[in-house]
Amino acid sequence: MIFHSSFKRDLNGVAGVMFATLFTIMVTTTLTRFLGRAADDRINSTDVLPLIAFTSIGFIPVLLVLTVFLSILVVLSRSWRDSEMVVWFASGQSLTALLHPVFGFVAPYALVVALVTMLVSPWANRQIDELRRAFEQREDVSQVAPGVFRESRSANRVFFVETVDREQTEVSNVFVVQKDGERVIVVASLGGRVQLEPNGDRFLVLERGRRYDGRWTHVDYSLMEFERYAVRIENPLGDSRAPASAGLGTLDLIAEPTRANLAELAARVATPMSMLVVALLAIPLAFVNPRIGSSLNLVIGLLIYFTYTNVNGLVKAWIAQGRMPFSVGLWITHAIVLLIAIHLFRKRVALPRLSLGRLLAWLFARRRTDGA
Repeated sequence: MIFHSSFKRDLNGVAGVMFATLFTIMVTTTLTRFLGRAADDRINSTDVLPLIAFTSIGFIPVLLVLTVFLSILVVLSRSWRDSEMVVWFASGQSLTALLHPVFGFVAPYALVVALVTMLVSPWANRQIDELRRAFEQREDVSQVAPGVFRESRSANRVFFVETVDREQTEVSNVFVVQKDGERVIVVASLGGRVQLEPNGDRFLVLERGRRYDGRWTHVDYSLMEFERYAVRIENPLGDSRAPASAGLGTLDLIAEPTRANLAELAARVATPMSMLVVALLAIPLAFVNPRIGSSLNLVIGLLIYFTYTNVNGLVKAWIAQGRMPFSVGLWITHAIVLLIAIHLFRKRVALPRLSLGRLLAWLFARRRTDGA
């Protein structure tokens, strides 16, 4: 049917522009946030681009759902405003006849959302988690920014280094202050390096320096000069941390049905399901009353969409906390929004249709008005 092909072409055109705009805004915002973290030395500067790429993958399903919803709203609202829907109804078609072209447009996007949500996003989350773990598990020296005093993770040691090599294994002009109760140790050396032993132990080896030992409020410090001074670096305890539910595969979530895993599974199922629900909701919601304007339905649609999304997040938290059963949280919000869509459909279908005679009279009166 000509109308179906033209309608899908308009939907795909609007969806392409809208998704590109939303994706650009998201990437720009993410880039700004990660650059700020890298400047504060909370993430590795070399990990900024991979983190942006992996984070963007996680945003794709949400952006696609919003893109499909807004595209249907915009295209159908324009059809109502340009009286194309009047012609549609006068030709004997009903509002429910739009379901076929709309879901023909939605189906490929829903398939992409399901694949990304179920398969690609967990992999991207695992990559993000590995990058963060690698940064957290670095030894204290590698977390020091050149020319900046930095406190260690244990909060009992302060480092200052003048320069760090590209591999972040060798430093020069090192100054270290360590506090152990009332005891204070100050070490200054010309340089140092990180040395890994065959048994896996790591040592910070300082060369050509001095060590001062003493106590707070006392003046009797002892001085020791050294050519080589090794300090053992403890391995972080984060290696044994269990992977987060967001990084587990979908089959792993099903195989280990803990509260957190069930909540993550419900959230993954909710994303492609919500695309189908909001696509159905957008059809009757796109109705435009010329006396009110075409922007009110868009505002109401966005309000319903963001409420729907936030409630899905709330349901996920309730499942993780054990306040809502998984069997209920899996469908409750979608059923509510689906009932709203059905109610709006019945309300719009109940509107009186224009007969062909009324349509011709309206077109004739409009032509006379334009000619005058």
